[in-house]
Amino acid sequence: MPDGHTPAESSHFSASLLYTAARLYYEDDATQAEVAERLGTSRATVSRLLAEAKRQGIVRIEVVPPAEARPGDLADRLARALGLERVYLCAPLPAPGPGRGIVDVMGRALAPATGRALSEAGLLPGDVLLVSSGRTVYELAQHDLTPLPGVVIAPTVGGNDQPEEWYQTNEITRLVANRVGGRANYLFAPALPGPELYQSLRNDPSIQRVLHQWPTARCALMGVGAPPLTRSDIPRFVPTGSTSLRAAVGDVCSRFYDRAGDEVDFDGSDRLIALELKALHHIPVTIAVAVGRDKLDSITAGARGGHFNRLVTDPATAEALLEAASNAEVTG
Repeated sequence: MPDGHTPAESSHFSASLLYTAARLYYEDDATQAEVAERLGTSRATVSRLLAEAKRQGIVRIEVVPPAEARPGDLADRLARALGLERVYLCAPLPAPGPGRGIVDVMGRALAPATGRALSEAGLLPGDVLLVSSGRTVYELAQHDLTPLPGVVIAPTVGGNDQPEEWYQTNEITRLVANRVGGRANYLFAPALPGPELYQSLRNDPSIQRVLHQWPTARCALMGVGAPPLTRSDIPRFVPTGSTSLRAAVGDVCSRFYDRAGDEVDFDGSDRLIALELKALHHIPVTIAVAVGRDKLDSITAGARGGHFNRLVTDPATAEALLEAASNAEVTG
């Protein structure tokens, strides 16, 4: 073959020539110089032959990560360590741009994995999917999840008096319903009403309609809150000056719990219009979504308490959770 092929001409190489060059180089371990000698051409042409062989699929190179780097293996190990049914890992979180925080990128990154978790929940038209308030679920609701036509979407906590949109549970319910093609049911109540209003709300038919859906739900999607007294962003109704909350390491659906996963009450929590932790244990699929080192204790304790049976997180948080679990075994 004469030399002098240009890149534009490389597509005119015959398939048999591409195969021969690839076989000599990849299977017979010949150098490019040896392949050139065998084919009567130059090393530059051999380089183009090998590149074209890869482009046409004659050569397929697979990069196989070691076992510890495989996402599936990491997810399985974390599920076993936390006693969960399933862990879903998203792609590594991208670095936030200038002036942006992790919350600005986590919704887009977590949405595909959350969509997989929801698609595997086995929801049918008419089934109830509960959604919590919080920044994580709010950010998820900005992106496509998975089609769930006819599924009823309902909030797990009141919050129509909250100023931040991520604690406005009806807004999150609407967003999620739009993303999955479901039907939204709204809870027109503050999370922590006064004594007289609380009793009035409990007797209201529109409120009862949602409260009666809680024990019949097939799935719940929730964020996991960091320890309440370390947070700069928390619902207004939470009494951060409460002594009892010092023992809390996290919350789901605005219900706080300690390191053992046991519920932590605070003054007025008996009036909290929110799904109870014990009710979560009777919902078949409970999906928590959380990332970040500040939530390691929150996630671990929530899993220990059985408040969720599936977790969506990122690889970095998964590795940190496994390390924390290993350290706990050693010190324990």
